[in-house]
Amino acid sequence: MPLDPTRPDHYAAPARARAEALAARAPRPARIGNVRLGTCSWTDPTLIKSGLFYPPSANNAERRLRHYAEHFDVVEVDSPYYALPTVQAASAWAARTPPGFRFHVKAFAAITGHPVDLKTLPRDLKDALPPGLRGRRRARPDELPPDLVGACWRRFADALEPLTRAQKLAAVLLQFPPWFTATRGNARRLVACRQRLPELPLAVEFRHRSWLDPARRRRVLDLLRDQGMAFVAVDTPAHHDTALQRAVEVTSPDLAVVRFHGRNPDTWSGATTAAERFDHLYEEDELAEWLEPLRRLAGQAAEVHALMNNCAFDAGILGAKNLAALLAEDSRG
Repeated sequence: MPLDPTRPDHYAAPARARAEALAARAPRPARIGNVRLGTCSWTDPTLIKSGLFYPPSANNAERRLRHYAEHFDVVEVDSPYYALPTVQAASAWAARTPPGFRFHVKAFAAITGHPVDLKTLPRDLKDALPPGLRGRRRARPDELPPDLVGACWRRFADALEPLTRAQKLAAVLLQFPPWFTATRGNARRLVACRQRLPELPLAVEFRHRSWLDPARRRRVLDLLRDQGMAFVAVDTPAHHDTALQRAVEVTSPDLAVVRFHGRNPDTWSGATTAAERFDHLYEEDELAEWLEPLRRLAGQAAEVHALMNNCAFDAGILGAKNLAALLAEDSRG
């Protein structure tokens, strides 16, 4: 069932009360030592329309990002996955956030082998589509002309230059699809990503269990280390056929990443929107499971970024603040 963004009572009152009380104890911005906490979107429609985080005065893109940056100093931008980003957009993100703020940018769909929404392509790239694709809504990257795919890679990288110049680009997130299995060919595709994006910090999230099978896990992690790519750990529903293994590893001395996808087994498969799929309000005991792993990561990487992808209503906001509060109190003993 679609989420109703006008229902701020979406989560049970006792659970919300517990989450809000814990969130009130979080530092602002949500950073403890070298661990930064934030969300994977600041523009989800259910968050904006609910009125649970943004004040009425935060009524445009600039004001919402500035308000977000008062609470957090890291965020993931997911819109570049759906459409190529622009230099103008990246310049605005950099200008609207304080010094030291960090952005994760989700790679454009074609880069990670996902189908491309052809209507989002810039006009000149649409004009370069072969006749057989011009009436299509979506196409796989291997159906597109190689020159067009290459242009997508270049424009994606070029658009991020303002963030790089401002020292605000934490990483490009390479989130590969569930059908991207652990094969030699796909290992070569990982290397190709580094070759095509040689100057950018990269973080890799696998969505198929084969990459972390015991027989190959060490080789996969060594490959990421060799390519200077940060491994992305995940929190997902347990005991689900497509849930991913929890692995806490550092493959880049600069950065370790954890993405929290929620633990709602009922919506994990078959949901029509991201907000529905990741609809989950974390309880304190669920977040507490990550205190020791985050401490371990913090001792091995220069920075750790914990990002809440349960972006339904304000569940991601509360999750990031709650985890920040728990980390802060744990660090004080």
